[in-house]
Amino acid sequence: MHHPVTAISAAEPQEALAHFTQTFEFETDCWDTHEGLRIDPSQFVLLDVRSKALFDKGHIPGAISLPHSKIIESKLRQWPKDILFVTYCAGPHCNGAARGAVRLATLGRKVKLMAGGITGWIDEGFELEISK
Repeated sequence: MHHPVTAISAAEPQEALAHFTQTFEFETDCWDTHEGLRIDPSQFVLLDVRSKALFDKGHIPGAISLPHSKIIESKLRQWPKDILFVTYCAGPHCNGAARGAVRLATLGRKVKLMAGGITGWIDEGFELEISK
């Protein structure tokens, strides 16, 4: 009988180690982002890459609204060239954070994606801020 979990062999431990270790170069999670904002928010720029309307309805405190389609060099000049950007969108069902990350990397900026987005943030029990 075909088994859905074991039908394809797992990678060798060394390969798994390399793969999973490398993911941390590309992603962070909601918990670490929350802690980073608490400890020293100057270490990265948190970008909400959803629409301004969605940002206004609820966003992560300390985040800056910059929709992924509007990420251009002139809007990034206010930040040092070597600052890390962290992008997020609605959640795992949304690819906006990845689209924003592609635009930032194309412009020569360091970037990580915050896995989980708004959905993950709320699941962790963290509050959103509403624009007034």
